[in-house]
Amino acid sequence: MKLSEFDYHLPKELIAQSPIEPRDASKLMVVGQQIENRFFCDVLDYFEAEDTLVLNDSRVIPAKLMGKKSTGGHVEALVVSRSDAGYECMIRGKNIREGTKLNFGELEATVLRILERPNTNRYLVNFNCNGNLPDILEKIGEAPLPPYIKQKLDDKNRYQTVYSKEKGSIAAPTAGLHFTNELLERIKGRGVNIAYITLHVSPGTFTPVQAQDIENHIMEPEYISVRKENADIINGTPGKLIAAGTTTVKALESSCIDGKIIEKEGFSELFIYPSYQFRSKIDAMITNFHLPKSTLLMLVSAFAGRERLMEAYNEAISHSYRFYSFGDAMLVFKGGG
Repeated sequence: MKLSEFDYHLPKELIAQSPIEPRDASKLMVVGQQIENRFFCDVLDYFEAEDTLVLNDSRVIPAKLMGKKSTGGHVEALVVSRSDAGYECMIRGKNIREGTKLNFGELEATVLRILERPNTNRYLVNFNCNGNLPDILEKIGEAPLPPYIKQKLDDKNRYQTVYSKEKGSIAAPTAGLHFTNELLERIKGRGVNIAYITLHVSPGTFTPVQAQDIENHIMEPEYISVRKENADIINGTPGKLIAAGTTTVKALESSCIDGKIIEKEGFSELFIYPSYQFRSKIDAMITNFHLPKSTLLMLVSAFAGRERLMEAYNEAISHSYRFYSFGDAMLVFKGGG
């Protein structure tokens, strides 16, 4: 398929700049046999006893650092991952090269080398922190908000789901931002089982697709973990299986063999786009409205059907839905095409 088939025009004023309060007051578009316009708190109406809701419990780390080079120029670094050789970082700044010294207040760093990664300014960096970087990031790091969000976030927890637990993501699994603890309790009270998986969001989720034939795009690996007790809950579901977020869908598909979810820990490079044949028994997914030409839009298109999904996006624009990370939500039932 062509990249252009996943493009659409979005008025800038529909890009949400701040989260809505309370979380479940956002709009909810239900895409089933027909399109319904509701509020997220109404999602309860679509659950029945013995359904299972699957949530991604990954927690965003405050991985963004603001600082200066030793020469005085401003830099912004995003800590992506750790290896035996050092830390992989995405760095914005001028003339970043091997040996460049960086200062982030109490934290200093040296660029070891430039890394060959497509479409990103990726570097291997050594920090002078004796392995305590996660603790230091909790003190001085910032939430790594997407670049299209221009407003400062006063409460860091608003870029976390209320059930986040496992630290490791550099971006929030945003479909889950709409849930409140109270809403989850009401869902449980209806007799719905809740299962958790972990997928740590990496740059691969939001790296722009450059290939005009999308089949040629290569996804970066992302860490996933599915524990046995949660796999058992999912496999034993007599009702509907509803996945909250594209990350949850990817984790389930990456850990599915012969229609069953298996216990798994490792990395997934799975790229889901239309014509993909789903292996797991997901009946519906909750998701936000995604950027044009993004891998996330392609995944939802594979699940819902591209034409059906783009019709829903056009309706969302006409009804002034809020888009992207802090925007409104969709409940999409599986469709073909």
